[in-house]
Amino acid sequence: MRLHLVDGTYELFRAHYSKRPSRQSPDGRDVKAIVGMVSSLLGLLADSEEAVSHIGVAFDNPIESWRNDRFDGYKDAEGVDPALLAQFDGAEEAVASLGVHVWSCDEHEADDALAAAATRFRGEVDQVRILTPDKDLAQVVSGDRVVQVDRSRETERDEVAVVERFGVEPSSIPDLLALVGDSADGIPGLPGFGAKTAAQLLAAYGRLEAIPHAPERWEPAVRGAARLAGVLAERRADAELYRELATLDTSLDPGVDLAGLAWQGVPRERYLDWCERIGAERLRDRPPRWQE
Repeated sequence: MRLHLVDGTYELFRAHYSKRPSRQSPDGRDVKAIVGMVSSLLGLLADSEEAVSHIGVAFDNPIESWRNDRFDGYKDAEGVDPALLAQFDGAEEAVASLGVHVWSCDEHEADDALAAAATRFRGEVDQVRILTPDKDLAQVVSGDRVVQVDRSRETERDEVAVVERFGVEPSSIPDLLALVGDSADGIPGLPGFGAKTAAQLLAAYGRLEAIPHAPERWEPAVRGAARLAGVLAERRADAELYRELATLDTSLDPGVDLAGLAWQGVPRERYLDWCERIGAERLRDRPPRWQE
């Protein structure tokens, strides 16, 4: 039995900026992102290799969260296409019409909800599959029990693959992002720290606070150690804030038990009504299974 956890915000962005032609509902609304996202989810539900039995989708709605209160530069809705932002509420309704559980995140982010669900349910299923390429979710990957899947690139990342990709254990991902930054989330990182150098230090010491203050004690030797040690000493408070921003809140209550995430099929009447209202006639016959 698998639990599929889907980053709905990522799916919505991906569909909106895809090469698909523009779509409008009968009442004139832009629905390209919603229709593309639903098409993608129907493909997932029909995928015999994925064998979806339990599934939940999380959205950032609104995009802002508590992290914006902690750091002015954190990602927000500024610069996001208004036509895309206008589809978030409709996206949640669309996913629910598939008979799939939806987390609508307000103070927290979709990534927090996905991380919390992965942590809460990993002992109850054979595997948790987190469907998003976001780097921060690598921190909850565990062995091959909790893995990260990028459907667009057809890649799967278990714990061994996380270490191969980033050079650090999953538990050190927030520290790594604190040093090198994460442009997707608006985390700037510290000047001078590249991915290789940061990974070398964190592979050896694990956490920011464990990195020796004296650069001559750094093992292995790092080019420009004295300068980087000075930056870290001067900007340690910034690094700790960036790590806080990059750390996902796995203590959140998912608000649902595993049985509540079981996918029983698409509720026919509700889904067909959604198709009619959105003008998605081509999706009417796509559900692989109807709810009994």
